[in-house]
Amino acid sequence: MFQAPQSESGQDTGTMSQQLLYRALVSAKWVSEAIKSSQAGLAVRLLDASWYLPKMKRNPRHEFEERHIPGAVFFDVDQCSDRTSPYDHMLPSAGDFAEYVGKLGVGSDSHVVVYDASEQGLFSAPRVWWMFRAFGHDAVSLLDGGLKNWMREGLPVTSQKSRPVPAEFHATLDKSLVKVHEDIMENTESCHFQLVDARSAGRFQGTEEEPREGIKPGHIPGSVNIPFTDFLTEAGMEKSPEDIHSLFQERKVDLKKPLVATCGSGVTACHVALAAYLCGKPDVAIYDGAWVEWFMRARPEHIISEGRCKNL
Repeated sequence: MFQAPQSESGQDTGTMSQQLLYRALVSAKWVSEAIKSSQAGLAVRLLDASWYLPKMKRNPRHEFEERHIPGAVFFDVDQCSDRTSPYDHMLPSAGDFAEYVGKLGVGSDSHVVVYDASEQGLFSAPRVWWMFRAFGHDAVSLLDGGLKNWMREGLPVTSQKSRPVPAEFHATLDKSLVKVHEDIMENTESCHFQLVDARSAGRFQGTEEEPREGIKPGHIPGSVNIPFTDFLTEAGMEKSPEDIHSLFQERKVDLKKPLVATCGSGVTACHVALAAYLCGKPDVAIYDGAWVEWFMRARPEHIISEGRCKNL
């Protein structure tokens, strides 16, 4: 059984703002000390989960090979997915996930720490944080501020390749954390849950182009827009639970009621799940197909846009 990480004062901070929650964020200092530690109690496994939209023209694997946190291995968001799906990086099966992370040296007794190298601080890493939780592994944290803050603090990076020892990982999908197209369609009538979209305001409103060929902007009826960057400070750190809670309140999102997150392809939606988790709400589900699936399958009346709507 893993104990939640300790704060720098030695007090147990793993409960976050609620007693049941494993600590979602760890500091660069904490990770640095964990890397140096030879104590057997911390089987920390560092994963670089960098991923970028094609228009950004960045190759995350090549960047990883040139520069990463010592001991980290690369988690390929596209590779660890259901590659039979017509939609981007959909969740793999539990068996495929267990096999993939096991080869990265992640076992069921590992404390996984995920980061990415985005300019925002964190971009794609929350997706992998959520994936581990969806497959029943709660001992997973994010490096607050990502590689950007790690380097700002003057901590070491390396190009040295890690050679992980394969480990045994057991995965069971928690279906309550995943929503499919039919769930979202039914909710447009029932309004059983709140739906928060983490894309930029322009993409949500339909005035800014989508990054994927053939997909037009707009949003799902009844959804609320909170761009994922709103949860981050200018320095790329996660905002405080108090500030995040205020943000949800401003957008009239009630954290006491069911909440589902969406975005373009299921990546930045996980920032909404993380933000709610930091406020003591661990049960936010992700619409895995997200806007790409919705646009491809929806009738024109189910596309809300200030720009050009989907043609019949």
